[in-house]
Amino acid sequence: MAKTVEAVTEGLSPALREKMVLALDVDDLVEAVRLARQLSPWFGVAKVGLELYTAAGPDAVGSMLDNGFDVFLDLKLHDIPTTVGKAANVCGALGAKYLTMHAHGGSDMLKAGVEGLRLGAHNAGMPDPVAVAITVLTSDGDAPAHIVPNRLRIAVEAGCGGIVCAGADLKDARELSPRTMRIVPGIRAAGADPHDQPRPITPREALEEGADLLVVGRAVTLADDPARAAAELFGELESDEE
Repeated sequence: MAKTVEAVTEGLSPALREKMVLALDVDDLVEAVRLARQLSPWFGVAKVGLELYTAAGPDAVGSMLDNGFDVFLDLKLHDIPTTVGKAANVCGALGAKYLTMHAHGGSDMLKAGVEGLRLGAHNAGMPDPVAVAITVLTSDGDAPAHIVPNRLRIAVEAGCGGIVCAGADLKDARELSPRTMRIVPGIRAAGADPHDQPRPITPREALEEGADLLVVGRAVTLADDPARAAAELFGELESDEE
C-alpha cells in the first residue's frame, strides 16, 4: 500500500530523487525558482525548456544550479551541424548536465552536438555532460513503429549518451541499446489527465520498464497544491523500498 501524503512530506530517498526531472514549463524565472524550491524534496533535476529559456536565457540554468539542481536543458536542437555544435558548446559551458537534440537531424548533426557539448563543458571545467537524442515527441501518437529503433541507432552511432522516448518504447530501447540512458516524459498517476500526452505512464511502470530519468511537469506544477501532488504521485515508490 502506498504511503499517505503526510507520511512522505519529507520527499524521496536520494536514489529516487536523482531520477526525477521537474519540467519547469513556465515563462517566468521567479515562478520557476519558486516551484523548484517547493518541489525540491522530490526532484533532483530541473528541466529548462524552450519556454523558460526564451524568457530568461542562461540565467535559468544558473539559477537552477545555484539551487542545487542538475539541469536538463531541453532545447531540442535541430539545425545544420555547425550551428548545433556551436550552440551545444555554449550549453556545455553553462553547466547543463543534459542537453536534448532531435535525432531527426541525422548523424552528422548529432555528432557535432555531442562534441560541442563535451568541449564546452571541458573548457569550462565542468563534468562531462550527456547529449540526449529526442526519438519521437510523445505528443505524436501516429509515428510509425520503425521510427524509434532507427533514431535510437542513429543516436548511439553519433555518441549520444541518452534518448528521450515514450514509456511504450522503453522495452525496445532497453533491448536495442541497454547502455543508453532512457528518459521518459509524460509521467502521470493512473487515470490522471494526460493533457497532450497520448501515451502517459505511471512512475512505477516507467521504472519497472527500465527508465533512468522520469520527466514530470503539469501533473504537479498545475496542481492546486504541487507538493501534495508530488507526494501522491511518488508515494507508492517510497512504499516499495520498505
